[in-house]
Amino acid sequence: MAVQSWLDNVKSSKKTALIHDGKRKIHYLFSDGKEMAEEYDLKTDELIVRKWRHKSALGGQGQWQVEVGEALASPGTSLDSQGIKENCSNPVFSRKDTKTCFQWRIRNLPYPKDVFSVSVEPSERCIIIKTSNKKFYKKFSIADLDRSQLPLDSSALSFTHTNNTLIVSYKKPKQILTLEQELLKELKKLKGTGEGDVDCKTQ
Repeated sequence: MAVQSWLDNVKSSKKTALIHDGKRKIHYLFSDGKEMAEEYDLKTDELIVRKWRHKSALGGQGQWQVEVGEALASPGTSLDSQGIKENCSNPVFSRKDTKTCFQWRIRNLPYPKDVFSVSVEPSERCIIIKTSNKKFYKKFSIADLDRSQLPLDSSALSFTHTNNTLIVSYKKPKQILTLEQELLKELKKLKGTGEGDVDCKTQ
């Protein structure tokens, strides 16, 4: 089963843990050379950040690609050599999960809720957001479901719109909830370095 193979993949990766600033930070190195970095809130165990890095075509370090959380632009990177800067009123797309849902937020969308249509496209394994005024269109996949090869279910999808922000939620299937609990158990066994070592005794 693909869910199990992803779990085994994570368990067999080389992991380093760091406890810092109220967060558990984990770095994974997989056998194929890919890297994953995650940050969890120590109090709630919620995932705050997940990002990936692949080797470049020449074998060097690629750029980190953010899957969960917001990509932070480092100072100076928002301007290119021509002094062109991204408009701060452009829609900003980011993912921030809850315990029970995958959740995406798209800020700077000032249209009423009834303009939006959010649907699942099972054949393309993605979610599509569009507006009846043709001002916004976005297609994205759920990496967690792809990794575990789980089908998309339109009944798990919902959305709300408030303060110019569209919030799209997708209820996590049972298999994902079980997988996340298993992974968390594994991560809590890791000895973390940093401010106050993590207790890594196994029960």
